[in-house]
Amino acid sequence: MAWDSTRPVPWRRLVREWLVYVAIMGVILVVVVSPEGRPGAIGGLLVSGPAYLALGAVLAKFGYQRDRLRRSSPRSTSSDTTSSTPTRARPAPTRRTGGGTPPRRR
Repeated sequence: MAWDSTRPVPWRRLVREWLVYVAIMGVILVVVVSPEGRPGAIGGLLVSGPAYLALGAVLAKFGYQRDRLRRSSPRSTSSDTTSSTPTRARPAPTRRTGGGTPPRRR
């Protein structure tokens, strides 16, 4: 897909995901990293925020959406798409669909 400046960027979702990442990694860093290395590790976590948000915004402008978001998005499940398609009448039942005469036993 091409860049589209009118596509919305899901800022709340991006910030929420990054905060969850920082919380989990903060706990891991406190447990694993020695006290002398903690300021650098925490600084790295704080720098990762703007980088993650910038990359997520660029991907959103190119039209990227994760599969889970596409399946549960209100646009993909809206009722206006189903009402615009005409409903077809069901075809008459046949032997293969179980509506005809029962099969003969041999």
